[in-house]
Amino acid sequence: MKSDIEIAQSAKMEPIIKVAEKLGLNEEQIEFYGKYKCKISLDVLKSLNEKEDGKLILVTAINPTPAGEGKSTVTVGLGDALRKMGKNSVIALREPSLGPVFGIKGGAAGGGYAQVVPMEDINLHFTGDMHAITAANNLLSAAIDNHIHQGNTLKIDSRRIIFKRVLDMNDRALRNIVVGLGGKANGFLREDGFMITVASEIMAILCLAKDLQDLKERMGNILVAYNLDGEPVYCKDLKVQGAMAMLMKDAIKPNLVQTLENTPALIHGGPFANIAHGCNSLTATKMALKLGDYVVTEAGFGADLGAEKFFDIKCRFGGLKPQCVVIVATVRALKHHGGVKKEDLGTVNVEALAKGIKNLEKQIENVKSFGVPVVVAINRFVTDGEEEHKYIKEFCESMGVKVALADVWAKGGEGGIALGEAVLKTIEEEKSDFHPIYSEELSIKEKVAAIAKNIYGADSVAYSAQANKQIKELEQFGLDKKPICMAKTQYSLSDNPSLLARPSGFEVSVQEVRVSNGAGFIVVLTGNIMTMPGLPKVPAAEKMDILENGEIVGLF
Repeated sequence: MKSDIEIAQSAKMEPIIKVAEKLGLNEEQIEFYGKYKCKISLDVLKSLNEKEDGKLILVTAINPTPAGEGKSTVTVGLGDALRKMGKNSVIALREPSLGPVFGIKGGAAGGGYAQVVPMEDINLHFTGDMHAITAANNLLSAAIDNHIHQGNTLKIDSRRIIFKRVLDMNDRALRNIVVGLGGKANGFLREDGFMITVASEIMAILCLAKDLQDLKERMGNILVAYNLDGEPVYCKDLKVQGAMAMLMKDAIKPNLVQTLENTPALIHGGPFANIAHGCNSLTATKMALKLGDYVVTEAGFGADLGAEKFFDIKCRFGGLKPQCVVIVATVRALKHHGGVKKEDLGTVNVEALAKGIKNLEKQIENVKSFGVPVVVAINRFVTDGEEEHKYIKEFCESMGVKVALADVWAKGGEGGIALGEAVLKTIEEEKSDFHPIYSEELSIKEKVAAIAKNIYGADSVAYSAQANKQIKELEQFGLDKKPICMAKTQYSLSDNPSLLARPSGFEVSVQEVRVSNGAGFIVVLTGNIMTMPGLPKVPAAEKMDILENGEIVGLF
């Protein structure tokens, strides 16, 4: 069996201008980044303002497991399948981060015969968006410390600096650091730390900004610290938002590539799916909706995190109306939720499947609570038993949702035809009545309760003394009337990763509440959310190499 990179390297890619022409774009509307990548001018979106939007299809999943669900792979495969069926489909994905690429998780470009290419470029530097975000973020960090060093007229309290530096790499040694060592010439001594670039608020802002001016205004609104009087200090007080926006002038433009089957794919942005909303950029999605008749996109982690944030944050800000949601499940993952150990997942076990399928049941209910029709995709693995597929199909039918087997990893678009048919039939037969599940004008605790009780199935929510103090502070400064971005474990519907399937009778514990004021949402942290991952004992980087002829090997 060929590896992902071997499959990608044997692909027959079309010149990117040919891919752009499928979307009605010409050479004047794109900026080439080599032969197979380009950026699309923001003027395209303005010129198509009066054009009717295509149909928006979100791909989400059950709670992820070590067994893997293949959400990105199904997203790519469904886009290819719809094009094979004669539909003008476009895919809208997130950009991979270098940290997971060299760590353990891998990239975000699909797999097998359902991939986006050029795979090596997409998973490495791509068009430099991550580096631009890193530079803009760290310019602000440098400005904060420089302001304090140069006299601190804003009276910034160095003990209450919220904004951190970032790096697009897994590096646990940088989580907690001390800056300003070496005496007076090197600034003031203080504690600091790094996050991974995708956790930066700049990334979240990029993915929610309407245009360059909106991007600049949002960056100016970033809450960076509190002063000695306890009042907020914003990026605009340091007067560097213009320079930051200048660094982002190209990064804000969506990237266009293609799948193995030459389906157009817009890959742009990729905010951390815990600390931020975990979706590709609003600009790329809106552009795809104007350029295609069917847009297939995805959101991070399971439906309780990714889909909820897609609906309550991205769709709310962008005025989007999804027509259908595909929930990806695998036999293996459902058995994991049913208590089966990883080494035994290849053995047929309908009894465990019946226990684990409760997770799928809750995720179906969650999506339906937003008024959007659901289709379940069973992402096929070779170890699956026919009786296991039959059980899932019968269960989904009992819940009144269509279900289809997806074999896109092995067969590409051809393996997604049944899923494509189910999606098209659902869009035709069931009208979307999309609506968020709470009003942003509610109090912070009311909004958190709406998510915790309705989406997670919690009985109650408990707040730490720190969280209660932070909520009062946000209310004091009028920063509380914003959507909620929940940061919790992705592995469970609860905030306890060991509670699998569909737990009940649990309490969600809120440890911290902070505002991403530029992005426009409030981050509510449950448990210990890691914003700077570390490398594993055997990093994926150890298996990667580049040969004398420039060929890359070992990249998945």
